Amino acid sequence: MAQQTVEEFLAELDHPRADDVRRLRAAIMASAADLTEHVKWRAPSFCADGVDRVTFRLFPVDHLQLVFHRGARPQDTAGFTFPDDTGLLRWADTDRAVLTLGDSADVAAKEAAIVGLVERWVRV
Repeated sequence: MAQQTVEEFLAELDHPRADDVRRLRAAIMASAADLTEHVKWRAPSFCADGVDRVTFRLFPVDHLQLVFHRGARPQDTAGFTFPDDTGLLRWADTDRAVLTLGDSADVAAKEAAIVGLVERWVRV
């Protein structure tokens, strides 16, 4: 059975924040031509050079988060730094951060900053 595309997944997504997910996904994909995407952890995930880098966290359904990571397996963190000039990231580990979003107005207000963070994150 073929893996569901992100478009198919989003068309069927029954989530209270589905419109916000679609909005952010479109903004991120429009800004970074070198990103690819697929469904991982029951959510859209953005990849750079075939490595998952930023993944939505949609469950439990009262959450809307983006997980900034460096792939599925732990990476060497020696020398890794990522300055967050937005203050939006909460560091879960030395090379993994979570961005938690509020309501739709919060998503709209932070959209440009989020897109910028994703663009910078996939380059490090």
